[in-house]
Amino acid sequence: MGKDVIIACDFPSEEKTLAFLDQFQGKKPFVKIGMELFYAEGPSIVHKIKARGHRIFLDLKLHDIPNTVKKSMAVLSGLDVDICNLHAAGTTEMMRAALEGLTRPDGTRPLLIAVTQLTSTSQEAMERDLLIHEPMEKVVMSYALNAKNAGLDGVVCSPLEAERVHSVCGASFLTVTPGVRFADGDKGDQKRVMTPAQAKEIGSDYIVVGRPITAAADPVAAYARCCAEFIG
Repeated sequence: MGKDVIIACDFPSEEKTLAFLDQFQGKKPFVKIGMELFYAEGPSIVHKIKARGHRIFLDLKLHDIPNTVKKSMAVLSGLDVDICNLHAAGTTEMMRAALEGLTRPDGTRPLLIAVTQLTSTSQEAMERDLLIHEPMEKVVMSYALNAKNAGLDGVVCSPLEAERVHSVCGASFLTVTPGVRFADGDKGDQKRVMTPAQAKEIGSDYIVVGRPITAAADPVAAYARCCAEFIG
């Protein structure tokens, strides 16, 4: 899998999601299905979008005791998605259990990546609310190394940390980066952001883009702009 733009389809219903994807007329962008859409529609929305030919990042951020996550991943492995994720904060043991559960009897599985720190989390909030007093970059690198040691394929991190993750964990260790906004766009609730062009420059493998595309007056044009800036 090479560099690509993943559209965050954070819609409340199947109807709105499919209507949005209908605008792309033959194009098959990589899409993210998050908690809002999955909880509204269940596994059926995954099957319907997959049947249209889209690759899918199922963004459910599992975080529970290892046995529960292992069994949940075993269920998700049957949905034929391309990427799944979990929270690295769940410990190395949990991540290893997740990988075991996600792996099918024939040895195949979706890519599995770990969320380090959410791009909406600032250094101040991490210290105040999570009682983590190390610098953000050090925390992200530690979580990334834990994910690599657990056998995962990469991490979700801010684009500000992607270059450092590659230097610590290797060029083949994937960085999937939300928190991407156009230079002339609104940051929304994101705290640690970059433009698509900047994310390309520092080596992000995938960027996840939601509102700058989904809320644009012309989503297809916004997607094309994002691809041009990030992929070239």
